[in-house]
Amino acid sequence: MQRTTIAIDDELAAALDAYMDSTGAGSRSEAVRDLVRRGLSARPGAPADAPCFGVVSYTIDQSVRNLAARVPQGRLDRHDQAVASLSIPIDHTTSIDVTLMRGPVGDVSSYAEKLFLERGVMHGTLNLIPVGQDTSAHSHDEGFASNHTHTHLRVRSGF
Repeated sequence: MQRTTIAIDDELAAALDAYMDSTGAGSRSEAVRDLVRRGLSARPGAPADAPCFGVVSYTIDQSVRNLAARVPQGRLDRHDQAVASLSIPIDHTTSIDVTLMRGPVGDVSSYAEKLFLERGVMHGTLNLIPVGQDTSAHSHDEGFASNHTHTHLRVRSGF
């Protein structure tokens, strides 16, 4: 780990301390690392072919004609990238939906942007999580019934 020293004014330090209190960060260093990670992953301009997970959150007005059918169909059209979806009813016509997508940044971003343009979809947000493939294959010999060689995805700090 590298050590970096920064100087911030009193107002920004107070805001950082308030952030620490609200998130439970154990130190200013931990809080700054979290904020830097978030800032870097939220930057536009990630390479279109970079692997990622995308958390797509939005509200849906279910009363808009065919929207309740089009949104699930959009996920089915990308069944190889849609990992999970959650829909929480808010009232008789509105839900908050969250979809977890996996794939290249360009594909995940394209899905989200197309969805956000649908009439009846509001408050759309896309959070990209950069990942990389761990290239070292390994197996676990701790008594698991099906011991197999495999690799892991690793969350990266930026694209």
